[in-house]
Amino acid sequence: MYIKKILLVIVGLGVIGGGMFAYKVYTAIFSPNTRFEAPEQVVFIPSDADFDQVRDSLRPLLTDMISFEQLATRKGYAANIKAGKYVIAKGMNNNQIINSLRSNNIPVRVSFNNQERVENLAGRIAAQIEADSVSLVKAMKDPDFLAANDLTEPTQLAIYLPNSYEFFWNTSAEKFRDRMLKEYQRFWTPERVEKAKEQGLTPNEAITLASIVHKETSKIDERPRVAGLYLNRLKKNNALQADPTVIYALKKHQNDFDLVIKRVLYKDLEIDSPYNTYKYAGLPPGPITMPDISAIEAVLDPEEHEYLYMVANVENFGYHKFAKTLAQHNRNKEQYIRWINSQQINR
Repeated sequence: MYIKKILLVIVGLGVIGGGMFAYKVYTAIFSPNTRFEAPEQVVFIPSDADFDQVRDSLRPLLTDMISFEQLATRKGYAANIKAGKYVIAKGMNNNQIINSLRSNNIPVRVSFNNQERVENLAGRIAAQIEADSVSLVKAMKDPDFLAANDLTEPTQLAIYLPNSYEFFWNTSAEKFRDRMLKEYQRFWTPERVEKAKEQGLTPNEAITLASIVHKETSKIDERPRVAGLYLNRLKKNNALQADPTVIYALKKHQNDFDLVIKRVLYKDLEIDSPYNTYKYAGLPPGPITMPDISAIEAVLDPEEHEYLYMVANVENFGYHKFAKTLAQHNRNKEQYIRWINSQQINR
């Protein structure tokens, strides 16, 4: 009888111990383990991160780090870290957190606008994905990549179409560049290629002209008219005489793309640069900025007219006055010069 009681006590203790162990395991796996009040927190895990770095990132967010470490090791996550952007929701348990870190890499929205150089573009992109600006510039300027895709140093900017795109945060510089090339190729449908051909342009030439149109006017509704004017000049073998190309030439010559020029002076027109469309006929070697798609479409579907000249319209700021003859243009230009002098804009 005494031995039986001892056995019963041992069994009871075993049941209690097993229950406590089971409860501990259950708690470690299924109990909430977050300590923040916001609905969710974002965690970025670099490509070369180890488990120590993951723990450091999660430490401010979790109530019980030890139970997380134990389960992460048991589930194999500690030895198989995956880079990316991850969301930890308030009230998640260890199992949910680990599953999220293992399989729920969240895409980021990458946006960029009208940069004038790949260096500026790289800086903009590096602020949105893991790749740094140095690796991005290297990938964008890679000679093998440029040669394989019929690009040169002056035309390399053409493949980057300003827009918003979805990427994984841990996208490499090369993958970003390759994706942009695919977007460029997707944009140039057979229909668009044919429209460019009708204007006597290749796709890259169309983007180069669009970059000038983009710089000339921010008014989307005016861009087809401006595009038509420049196409008229090209067809007549007239120099484009586009002030934005001179400004670009000055920036490039001084290696200062932060330079602000509000007024192009006569002496500026003498700069010896292939981007100076007062001195050299035809299109410049490549785009002077990344044009909006609206500017590209304006070149592909220009307004048909006989205008050859334009000058800023001081009676309707942001727009231009257009002229078919030099005499008419000179009258418009006089009005503009009087206004700009009255504003004391000397540069």
